[in-house]
Amino acid sequence: MKMKRFIVASVASLALVVACQKVPLTGRNQLMLINSKELLPMSFTSYKEVLDTSTVLRNGAQVEMVKRAGQRIRKSVEEYMAAHNYAQVLEGFQWEFNVIENKTVNAWCMPGGKVVFYTGILPICRDETGVAVVMGHEISHAIASHGAERMSQGLLAQGALTAGQVGLGVAMANKPQETQNTWMGLYGMAAPAAANVGYILPNSRNQESEADRLGLTFMAMAGYDPRAAVDFWQRMAQASGGQKPPQWLSTHPADNSRVSNLQKLMPDAIKLYNKSTGNTKSTGRR
Repeated sequence: MKMKRFIVASVASLALVVACQKVPLTGRNQLMLINSKELLPMSFTSYKEVLDTSTVLRNGAQVEMVKRAGQRIRKSVEEYMAAHNYAQVLEGFQWEFNVIENKTVNAWCMPGGKVVFYTGILPICRDETGVAVVMGHEISHAIASHGAERMSQGLLAQGALTAGQVGLGVAMANKPQETQNTWMGLYGMAAPAAANVGYILPNSRNQESEADRLGLTFMAMAGYDPRAAVDFWQRMAQASGGQKPPQWLSTHPADNSRVSNLQKLMPDAIKLYNKSTGNTKSTGRR
């Protein structure tokens, strides 16, 4: 057993050396055996399948609110990435924002900017600013290539890719079924019902922290008060009512440390918010 663990650790370490890159904006090293651009065709196909098998709301106040928040944050993302010489990260993105009629408390963004909000999360969002908190967070997962990172980890664990091997095509050639299962598990698509789509393979704490940090930046630049993020995550924690947390909360932990980290990031976020709204006198207090 010890030898097995040693071999697994050695393979993982070697893979980390040969396929490691830094997350744009945060600088964190991440294992990347799959280029995020390779996932776009699968993402677009899967997104269409979800929409085709779900009740998609086409109009109404909720739909308009989600789409409006999505477009505003999309603009702030594009501006930020261009200003920091990361525009290439967004190449191939085909932004889309949809609302699915479902009581599940969930929202997600597939690689390439494919966003879905379930109606079940909207009461917790309460308003457009709350939607912006979720929108910024989920889009940040895509911007930071967390999907490709988690898929890389999954393929390594499944043996679809070994040390020194990279690329989705290689994984498909080595173990096509395991590769497909890893992708489906990444967004919960192994379940027959589209209602179960979500982050089945949970994000790490580092990924969650990155999404919180970047999401706060993007929503502030879009003119949404970033202080609403603290309120939102506190509502998410309360939504569990001491019982089993909703699916979205189970993979997006809303605990005291998260709120504390957000509060530490708030001064810089407030500056961006004030700049975007032209308010130069605000002290950041409400």
